[in-house]
Amino acid sequence: KNGPSSSKTLTSAASSSSSSSSALTMSSTDTESWAKLQSAASATAVGAALDAESDARKNGTGAPFVQNKLRLFGSEERPKLTLYRDHAGWCPYCQKTMLLIEEKQIPINIELVPMRSYGDKPQSFLQMVPSGLLPALLVETSDGRKQVITESQVIMELLDQWHPVEDGFRQMMPNESDAKGMQRYNELARLERELFSWWCTLIFRPESRGAGGFFGKMMGSEDTGMSVAMQGFLDCLSKVDDALASTSGPWFFDFADYPTMIDFIFVSHVERMLASCAFWKGLNLRSEKYRRQFPGLNAWLDAFEKRECYLAFKSDYYTHVKDIPPQYGPGYDGGFDNDRIEHQKSITGRDGKSWTLPLDFDDALQPLYRGPPLPLCVLKAAGIVGDNGIVGGEGTSYEKADPVKMAEASRNMAGWKLAGNGQNVAKFAARGGPDGSKNPRKGFGAELADPYAAP
Repeated sequence: KNGPSSSKTLTSAASSSSSSSSALTMSSTDTESWAKLQSAASATAVGAALDAESDARKNGTGAPFVQNKLRLFGSEERPKLTLYRDHAGWCPYCQKTMLLIEEKQIPINIELVPMRSYGDKPQSFLQMVPSGLLPALLVETSDGRKQVITESQVIMELLDQWHPVEDGFRQMMPNESDAKGMQRYNELARLERELFSWWCTLIFRPESRGAGGFFGKMMGSEDTGMSVAMQGFLDCLSKVDDALASTSGPWFFDFADYPTMIDFIFVSHVERMLASCAFWKGLNLRSEKYRRQFPGLNAWLDAFEKRECYLAFKSDYYTHVKDIPPQYGPGYDGGFDNDRIEHQKSITGRDGKSWTLPLDFDDALQPLYRGPPLPLCVLKAAGIVGDNGIVGGEGTSYEKADPVKMAEASRNMAGWKLAGNGQNVAKFAARGGPDGSKNPRKGFGAELADPYAAP
C-alpha cells in the first residue's frame, strides 16, 4: 500500500549484482546477490534505522512488532511467562492479547505458531496444548512447575491481575469497588458479543432482503431496502457508538487516557468488520457518511490508528478478506451492490488504479495517514513531519506530510524488507516452475499458503 516499486538505489544494486543475465530472476537463490541487495538497502537512512530497530527487537526492546519474540519493557529478569500466538498476525484473539501486553508493558516471551489455515502446528506445541488453541499462555512458577492457560479472555484477565497498578502497571479494568464501572464493563462485554453475532449473521449467511411488507409491519419495522441482518448489525453498531459517545475521550472508559481491556476486546473484531463489510456488503464504515452516523466509533478508530502498538498488529483489507474465510467460512455477497463491486475491485487491485503505479498518495477506502503510516523509526530517519509538527511522532496524523518524502521512505522500506527475505521469496515463487510444480505438498485453507514450497 505504500509503494511497492524499488528505489533507484536498489534498482542499481540489482543490475550490478546480476551475472550473465540482465537482472535477477525470481527463481534465483544466489545468496551473494541477495546479500548485495540487502547491503544496498541498509546503506539508506531508512535501512540503517530498520537494521537498528531489528537488533533492538532481538534484545527484547524496540518498538512493537507482529513477530517480536521477546518483550522486556525495561525488566532485567528473564520473563516467567510465554505467550504462544499465531505467526502471521491473523488471529483476532491473539491480537487483543498482544494489545493488552503492549499497552500494559508486561515482560513476556513470545513463541510464534502457525494457524491450521496456513500451516501445521509443531508437535512440541500440540503436546503442550492438544487442542491446538491459540493464544496459549505458559506460566513458570517459582518452584519450577509449568502451567498452560488457553482462552484469550482468561489470559488477558490473569495478566491484568498479575500486574497490578500498585506495581507500576497501567490500570485496565474499573476498580472492583466501582460497582457502576464494573456494571458498565459487563454490559459492554455483552454488547461486543451481540455485535459479533450480528456481524456473523450479516457476512456468513445469505441475506434475506427487506424488513418491510406485512411481516415488517407486524414487527414494527419500516421498509428500508436493507436486509434484516444489515439493519440489525447497524442498529447494534449504533449502541456501540452511543457507548463511546457517552465518555469525554475516545475510549469506552474515562478513568484512563489510553485504551483499556474492553477497547481491546472490541477492536480486533471491529477491524475485521470494516474490511468484510466493505468487501462483501459495500458498507464502508469509514466513509464520510458513516463518520457522521457513527462519530464515536470513528473517533475511537482514529485514536487507535495513532498508536504505534495498534498499528504494529493492524492489517489491511486485502489480507483480512483472504484470512477471514479460512477461519470463519465464506462471506456472502450482498448489501449495496454498486458500492460492493467498486470496493471489491479496489481491495483486490482490479479497478485499474489501486494497485497500479504510480499509486495515489492515499487510499480512499482505507486511509493510511490518520496515524503514522510507517514505523516511527522510518519516519524519523526520513525526516517526515507529522501534522503536529514533530518529526516521526506518535499520536498524530500524517495527512499533510510531504508525499515525495513519504514515497521514497516507503520504497526504501519495501526494498529493505524484500532484500532481507529474498531467498525465501525466491524459493516460494519458484514452486511454479517445472521442478517446483512436481513437489508433493499438503493443501491448506488459506489461499497461497504453502509452507512446504521448494524450488
